[in-house]
Amino acid sequence: MTYCLGVKLETGLLAIADTRITSGTDTTTAKKMFVHQSENGLLFLMTSGLRSVRDKALTYFKETLDEDQHTLNKMYKAVNALGDQLRRVAQEDRQALADSGLFFNLYTLVGGQLRDDDEPKMFLLYPEGNWIELTETSPFMIIGNSGYGKPILNRTVNYKTSIQNALKAGFLSFDSTRVSANDVDFPLDVLVYYKDSKQVVEHRFEKKDMSDISTYWDAQLKNALANIPEGWMFPIVEKVSI
Repeated sequence: MTYCLGVKLETGLLAIADTRITSGTDTTTAKKMFVHQSENGLLFLMTSGLRSVRDKALTYFKETLDEDQHTLNKMYKAVNALGDQLRRVAQEDRQALADSGLFFNLYTLVGGQLRDDDEPKMFLLYPEGNWIELTETSPFMIIGNSGYGKPILNRTVNYKTSIQNALKAGFLSFDSTRVSANDVDFPLDVLVYYKDSKQVVEHRFEKKDMSDISTYWDAQLKNALANIPEGWMFPIVEKVSI
């Protein structure tokens, strides 16, 4: 499984991705982010799904970026181009995968700002090659294991949130997923793109780098639980004999 988070904010874009690709007795990791920079602008992507589909589609897409970089002047055009390559891989491999009991299930978050984009953009590309765009009213999306980490984002992140606070919430969302699912784990890759900056900042966090924050958050949750008012419970607890 996977945890990849993309956030579109007023000041830029935030991306967070775990690196676990197998679990169980043998665990392996691999980078799930791809970044492309040129004089035409910048784009990045993260994927959730079969690694073989991802690698093949990305290989085809890299060729497209090199050959058509002057015509791919807006993010939606680049996402369409990636969708075309995803459909190409589907035509080539879907039946063979199905015969082996595997699903063609690659989901991709694509973000960036190309030459003629007036602001940074982020899209969710589905396995079928169609897409939706993240907006001010729907500013974030998780692909992969989303159930454990989404509630904290729903409560804390909106389009006006600062990148710093979005990163805090994003890490806590990842950490909630990590402690609840054995198929999501460190190292954690983080990418930040500030609007119109034409450059991206990438950083990898190991488990030891974030252990103090995880411990702090655990303590804060327990303290908050202990301090929640209990008057509403009296109709129940008064009926319980101790």
